[in-house]
Order: sequence, then structure tokens, then C-alpha cells
Amino acid sequence: MTKKKLVVLTGAGISAESGLKTFRDSGGLWEGFDVMEVASIDGWYRDQNKVLDFYNMRRKQALDAQPNSGHVALVELEVSLDVTIITQNVDDLHEKAGSSNVIHLHGELFKSRSTIDDKLIYDMSGWELKPGDLCEKGSQLRPHIVWFGEMVPLMETAAILVNQADIFMVVGTSLAVYPAASLIDYALPEIDKYIVDPNLPAIQEDHSITTIAKPASVGVADAAKLIASKLA
Repeated sequence: MTKKKLVVLTGAGISAESGLKTFRDSGGLWEGFDVMEVASIDGWYRDQNKVLDFYNMRRKQALDAQPNSGHVALVELEVSLDVTIITQNVDDLHEKAGSSNVIHLHGELFKSRSTIDDKLIYDMSGWELKPGDLCEKGSQLRPHIVWFGEMVPLMETAAILVNQADIFMVVGTSLAVYPAASLIDYALPEIDKYIVDPNLPAIQEDHSITTIAKPASVGVADAAKLIASKLA
């Protein structure tokens, strides 16, 4: 019997429960940095060293972070469903938890890429990316992150996956960051949709949407029970 396709969009809320702060927690600041200085292409052109230092700090934090019960509950859903995670997060907590199919819309913290050839992407073995670390073509390596002012290259892939889903779930995101926030619009009108977040986004009333106003660590399990009851 073919498993139904569950597509899950996750955001900063699920990572925050593992201790990873988001810039929205403090009015656009990440540990005292203005987000546009360290997470925009203009910021990179202005001060590469500052950007490299900032992401080194984030990597050090992420190395110690552990998945929470929300991440684990998503892995457990793979027993009964064909699960694809589309995440706005750049950490590797979904992978650490054991999710087998993860798409990172906004890039990956533990990868670097060439500044002259976007196809040259490298896994990082540690936390530090330094000035003078070069790609094979001799250009400075940069964090493999989609910054403000850049295109989201996997957006079309994500939209197709959502459109093919039998069930769609949103976890830990305000649905305020575009283009990712528009993904819910690609879900077929008739399929079941679940939104899990303590601060539920403002959405149009829709009989296909079940809202769970809880953090991911408990809310994903609640959604899983509802899904299981409908599959039974």
C-alpha cells in the first residue's frame, strides 16, 4: 500500500526550542548584530569578515544543539507516511533527529560555497570559515545561506512538492517570511492542513485547516494523533 504524502514546512520556532535564537526574538537583532549587516548580500559586500565571524558563531552554537521532541515526532511520522520536510531553518536539527528527506529553502549552515560559481558547494567538517578559505577556482568561500536580497533557488521545487501533498503541516513559523510563506497557497484546497505554533498566524478561516496553538515540542505529537485517527 502506497503511503500518503505528508509535506511539512518548518520554521524558526522548532529550532528555538532547541536553544537556537532567531533574529525575530529580539527585534531584528541576532546576538547584537543587525540582521541586514550579516544576512544580506549587501552586508557581505560591505564587510565579509563580520559576516564570516557571525556565521562561525552560529555554527558553534548549532554544533551543541540537540533535536527536541518536535523534531523526533516528525521522524516518527515516517513510519506511516511519506514525509518531506521543507525547512526555512539553516541548522541540521532535522537531520540529527533522523528525518530522511529534508529540503533547506534558505541554505545550510554547515556548508560553504564558491563566490564565483554557485554550483561549487562544500560540506564543512568544523565550525569555522575563514578569510582566505578558497574554492577550487580560487575565490573566497561564503556561507551556503540564502540571504536577504537573493533568490530562493529551491522555491519552485518546494511549491511542486506542496502541490502534490496529501497532507500539509506548518510547524513553528509565522508564515510572514516570503516567499516561503506562500507555500500554503500551493496545497490543494481539499487536503487536510495543520498549523502548529503558539502564536498562530493570521489566516483566512478554512475548514481544511486545523490549528494547534502549541509549541512544536508538544504540538507536532497532537497533530500526529489527529492524522493517525483519520488514517485508521
